[in-house]
Amino acid sequence: MLVTARRIARGAIIAALYAVVTIILKPISFGYLQVRVAEALTLLPILYPEAIPGLFLGCLISNIYGGLGPIDIVLGSLTTLAAAWLTYIWRQSRLAYLPPIILNGLIVGAYLSYLLHVNIYLAVITVALGEAIAVLLLGIPLVKQLRKLNPQ
Repeated sequence: MLVTARRIARGAIIAALYAVVTIILKPISFGYLQVRVAEALTLLPILYPEAIPGLFLGCLISNIYGGLGPIDIVLGSLTTLAAAWLTYIWRQSRLAYLPPIILNGLIVGAYLSYLLHVNIYLAVITVALGEAIAVLLLGIPLVKQLRKLNPQ
């Protein structure tokens, strides 16, 4: 992949959007009951490989502001990185929609259960459900609209 100024800028914009949306919507972006609206952006690697580092950086920045500490900062950001990479790998398939939902549900749900002292099954299910709302109801229409605006 050729790194161009346009790709670097797009990755930076994705990082900024992710961080700003998550921080502005902090009451619904953190905790075991969450719908992190910015997670709709996790489908952008389907269209733009530069979204992978952008999502990682945006998640890292927002998790620093989230207040849940080093576990969330490190594991949450790495989970987003892994989900973005798998979304990119599976970009030609509907499987691309699943990594953000499954990985965040399992990994983020598990450590939020530990950090917030809630039932692990409840945390895993609610995080996955919130993720599914963001990815399926917001992310898929976003990707479809971007494809119309910028056919490749």
